[in-house]
Amino acid sequence: MISIKINNIEFFVKKNISVLEACRYVGIFIPRFCYHEKLSVAGNCRMCLVDSGIKLVSSCTAVVDDNPQIFTDTPMVKKARENVIESLLLNHPLDCPICDQAGECDLQDQTKMFGGDYSRFFMSKRGVEDKECGPLIKTIMTRCIHCTRCVRYGTEVAGVDYFGTLNRGGSTEIGNFIPKLFNSEVSGNVIDLCPVGALTSKPYAFKARPWELRITESIDLSDSLGSNTYLNFKETEIVRVLPKNNINLNENWISDKARFSYDALKTQRLQQPLIKKNDKIHNLNWSDVLKNLLDAVKNTKTCVLIDDDLDLTSINILKNLQRKYPNTVKLRTLATQNNVTNFETNILDNKLKDLNETVETAFVISSNIRLESAILNTRLRSKFLNETFNIVTAGLKPNNNIPSNIINLNINNILNIFEGKAKGFSNLIINAEKPLFIFGESFKHRYNNINSIKNLLRTLAPTSIMLSIGSKSNTRGHEIVNEILPLNSNDIKSSDSLLCVNLEDNLKVRKLLNSFSGQNFWINTHYSDVLLKIDSCIIVPALSFYEDENLFINLEGKPQKTLKGINGPKMARSIRKLFSTLLETKVSSKIYSHLREILNTGKSTTNLGSLFTLANLNVSITTTYSNYPFKATVEDFYRTNNLLKNSPVMAECSNEVRKISTNF
Repeated sequence: MISIKINNIEFFVKKNISVLEACRYVGIFIPRFCYHEKLSVAGNCRMCLVDSGIKLVSSCTAVVDDNPQIFTDTPMVKKARENVIESLLLNHPLDCPICDQAGECDLQDQTKMFGGDYSRFFMSKRGVEDKECGPLIKTIMTRCIHCTRCVRYGTEVAGVDYFGTLNRGGSTEIGNFIPKLFNSEVSGNVIDLCPVGALTSKPYAFKARPWELRITESIDLSDSLGSNTYLNFKETEIVRVLPKNNINLNENWISDKARFSYDALKTQRLQQPLIKKNDKIHNLNWSDVLKNLLDAVKNTKTCVLIDDDLDLTSINILKNLQRKYPNTVKLRTLATQNNVTNFETNILDNKLKDLNETVETAFVISSNIRLESAILNTRLRSKFLNETFNIVTAGLKPNNNIPSNIINLNINNILNIFEGKAKGFSNLIINAEKPLFIFGESFKHRYNNINSIKNLLRTLAPTSIMLSIGSKSNTRGHEIVNEILPLNSNDIKSSDSLLCVNLEDNLKVRKLLNSFSGQNFWINTHYSDVLLKIDSCIIVPALSFYEDENLFINLEGKPQKTLKGINGPKMARSIRKLFSTLLETKVSSKIYSHLREILNTGKSTTNLGSLFTLANLNVSITTTYSNYPFKATVEDFYRTNNLLKNSPVMAECSNEVRKISTNF
C-alpha cells in the first residue's frame, strides 16, 4: 500500500495500479469511454483526464506511483472534459429518440454531467456506412465514437479479429474489412461494451425503453456453467437478457445462446394438454390429465424417463414417487451416469475461482471448450494471454481459439499418462504446481467411472484442480443425486406406460417412442410434431425456467435457482407441482430447503457432517470402456437443447455458421 492525495485528501491504495482504478476504489467517479476493467488499456478517448499538478494526464494510463497528488475537479479538468465531449458530438447524429441505447447511453449521461450547454458546430456531420455482422448485432456506425472496446474485445476475449480500425484522423471508422458473420459464441457482449448506440441488439430493436422494464435475476441453463444473468421484462414478455457480474463464475460475459434464446418462449409453444386417439387430436382439461396420470402410476407399470435438464427438486419428488409406488413406478434417465457417490463429488472437485491462482498447465480431455462451455473458454483464453499458461488437449483436434498441444491417443495410453507410466507427460503433470484437468461430457461415454480417474490424478498431483463439463444444465445435479439408473431395453419392454419428463426431441427419443406401443405421456415446455404421429399420446404443457422457481447445480457444485419472472401459458403447470400432486404432498415455497434432503438421499446413509471421512475411503468400483470417439458432444453450438431448437434466432445463427463452415 502507498499513500496518494486525491483532491487534497490522503488515501492508501495498492501499488502499480492506475489512477483511475485508485479513484474507483476510494469512491471517486472518473468519466471514461474507452476504459473497461476486463480489456487492455487504450487511452484514446481522453475523457478520463485528471490534473497531476504539472499537466493533464489520462488517469487510465497514469500509474499511482508516479503521481502522488491528483486533482479531479479543477477548472482545467472540467474544461478539458467539456472539450472532449464537444469533439465527440461533432459528427454524432442527434437521433436519441430512435436509438435503442437511449436512456442507458454513456454519451448521454456524461454529456449532461460534463458537457457544455451549447454547440459551436454548424457544418454538416459525417456519415459512415453500416456494417453487416449477422443476425444478432445491429450496427449504426455513424454513432460510433471510436473507443475501440469492440476491437479489443474481439482480439482479447472472443479470439476473433473481426472489428478493426480503418483509415486515419477524421476519416477513422470501426468495422470489418470484408463483410461477414461475427463468428463467435460470445459476440453479443459487444452490445454491452459499446458506450453508445453504434452496436445494439437486433432482436431487441425498437422493443422497449430501459425505464419500462422490470428486472429479475436468473441463471443460464444452456450449459452446465450456470452463468448469472438479468432478465428484462416489459409487461408479460421477456425482451432481453443481460449478464450479471460474477467475478468467480462468468465475470462480465454470457454466451450468445444465453442472451438471445428467450424468443423460443413465443414460438411453437404448447398451450394446452392434447391427446391423440384414432388419428384425431383432442383437447384435454387438467382433471382428465391428472386422472390418466394417477391411473397409470397406481395401476400400470410406468417407466418415468428424465434427462440432465430436469431441476433438482423435481428429481427428488420423482424419487419419492418411485418409493411410494415401488411395484409400478421406476425412474430412469437417458443420461450417462457416473458411478460415484454424491459425497465424493462434492469434496474432491474444485471451484472456478481456483483458476485465478497459480495454474500454469491445463489438460483438456475429450472436449471442445469453445462449444461446450463458451464462458469457461474465455476465462482460459484471458489467462493464456496474460500469464504463462499451457494447454494440452487429449482427443480430436478442436476448432478452438487458444493454441494448444494435441494428443490423440487411445484410452489405454491416456490411462498410462494418468498412472505415471508415460515419462514425458506424466512428468509434466507431476512438475506442475497446480495442474488443471477439464473432462468433457464425451469422456463419460468412453469411461463410465470418471471418479477413479480423479483419484489417480489426485495421487499423482495432489494439488490438481478438476472440472467436469456437462452438456446439460443440471448434469452435476444428477451426478450428486446418483440414485437414478440409466435406461435399458428391458425397462421399455416391461412397461405399460411411458412418462417422458422434459426430454429433448432428438433421434434417440424418436426411436424410443416408435418402439413403444403402450400409453405415452409427454410433459414438456414446447410442442413437438413427432409426438402427434404416435397414437395414444398425451402431451402436457409445462412451465419453462423463466416462469418457475427451480434449483440447479452447476459444474463446480454450486446450487443456483431461477426466479419466476413472467407467467407461462394459461394451461401450463409446474413440473414439480404436478408430480407433488400425484405424490399427494405439498411443495415447500423455499426451494433451497430441498437441497439438504436431496443430498442426503444418495446410496450412503451418512449425513453431511461426515463428508470428509468418506472422501478418504478407497471405494472399489467396476469400470467399463467404450469405443466412443474422443470428440466433443456439442457440434452445433446454437442447437444444444429443446429450448434452443425452438428459437428462430438460434436457428438463423446456426444456418449462418453452416454457410461458412467447411470440411477441409
